[in-house]
Amino acid sequence: MKKRDFMKFIAIIIGLMIVLPSYGQRKKKEDEEGIVPTYVEGIAYALPRTGIKVHVEAIREKFEPGPYAGFAEQLLGIQNAKTRPSVKWSITNMKIETFAEPDPEQVHKAMGEGAFTISLAANGCISGINSPKSTELPLQTSSNKTFQKPDIDDGFSFDYFSDTPFIIPGDSTNNFRPTRVSVEQKAAEAAQRVLDCRMNQYDLAALRIDGEYPDGKAYEVSLEELKRTEQNYIKLFVGRTTYKTETYSFDYVPGSKDNNTAVIFRISEENGVVPATDLSGKPVMIEFDEVSGLTDKYKSEAVSENPEAGSSGVYYRMPGVANIKITYELNTLATARATIAQFGVIAPFPEDLLGGAYAVEFHPETGAIKSVELK
Repeated sequence: MKKRDFMKFIAIIIGLMIVLPSYGQRKKKEDEEGIVPTYVEGIAYALPRTGIKVHVEAIREKFEPGPYAGFAEQLLGIQNAKTRPSVKWSITNMKIETFAEPDPEQVHKAMGEGAFTISLAANGCISGINSPKSTELPLQTSSNKTFQKPDIDDGFSFDYFSDTPFIIPGDSTNNFRPTRVSVEQKAAEAAQRVLDCRMNQYDLAALRIDGEYPDGKAYEVSLEELKRTEQNYIKLFVGRTTYKTETYSFDYVPGSKDNNTAVIFRISEENGVVPATDLSGKPVMIEFDEVSGLTDKYKSEAVSENPEAGSSGVYYRMPGVANIKITYELNTLATARATIAQFGVIAPFPEDLLGGAYAVEFHPETGAIKSVELK
């Protein structure tokens, strides 16, 4: 055996001689004192927190200028006809709802009597203690729409709205070459159609007064058609505006310690309602103003003098209340007053009520105690 290997072997022997006596003494002491290793077992659960779901209805107003807008004042006396296309989005309706979910900041472990008497909801939140009729919160899933529907072509186009040719045959003055009709000429023809429709409506009304239209229905149909034709030709000068309604939903969960002011979504002039992460739009803010005094009163009353308070790991929540406001460019879009669980106070459940003599129900939406009954 080499000298190096022999030295390693001697070191191992010396180490065993040191460790084995101390291990034997500790084992002997544990046996004499009756010490049994213990393991902490229990049931993990969560207290709920409150989330905000905002339903938004928005209308897109899209303007398409008429091809003859530059001639509106000259031919029809219409002033300030718009010549540039535009898109404008506006919020027309908003609804605020709340939902409950497990709070990752309030996950606890029930131990002892609390562990084998606790009841949980489907989402893992506490719902009862020693109570077979504890309130159940069904799992619900709802999708949020964050995209726009594609535009549906209504078949209208200024390019094809004309009853006069774009090209006319030539004559002897230009060797019979086809000639394209100028924009000025087509605008004048369209303006003449507007004036003709107005004159025809006048004539139709005059004939009606003279009693030459015995069929009242025919008169109404003819008059309505003249008005529709007039409006279509006027659109060639003043343009047309189309509207499209979109609906969206956004979720937001306020924190329990931050300032509770955040961007919930944005409004883009071109794309309309977009998520908060889309910086192309202007922010829509959600603000929470907690009701003052309620939390402080909860804290003062929730203090327990029992030194064993909280040893079972069972806690409940006294939820807070807040005023909710949603604003856009200093304008208030919606307000609500709601119970917000995480704005409240956490308190240990009384240890004396954890035995089998009491049945306790919790509100699974907030974690607050619903009832305590003597069985």
